[in-house]
Amino acid sequence: MSEISFDDFMKVDIRVGRIVEVSDFPEARKPAWKLRIDFGDEIGVKKSSAQITENYSREDLMGRQVIAVVNFPPRQIGPFMSEVLTLGFDDDNGNVVLAAVERDVPLGKRLH
Repeated sequence: MSEISFDDFMKVDIRVGRIVEVSDFPEARKPAWKLRIDFGDEIGVKKSSAQITENYSREDLMGRQVIAVVNFPPRQIGPFMSEVLTLGFDDDNGNVVLAAVERDVPLGKRLH
């Protein structure tokens, strides 16, 4: 993997938000949830599709703080327009585990 500069890193706007709605996404090719995530007053509520159904139920996700890239262009995923990329890591089985903050922080705070 090639190196990037600090300025390159600063172009990626990674923020913390809180999941306020979780919906089924039966049209997705791989099992996924449709999420609405509140990033606070500056950014507002954004939509994301997340292939995390193996590790997270609707109840696990509601109210949870997550980390997402908020400055990628929206991406059409089937009939759904995903506005942010929710971040996570693959576990040993190839299922996504969400990246998370250690404790609650104000919504919309930027990763640095």
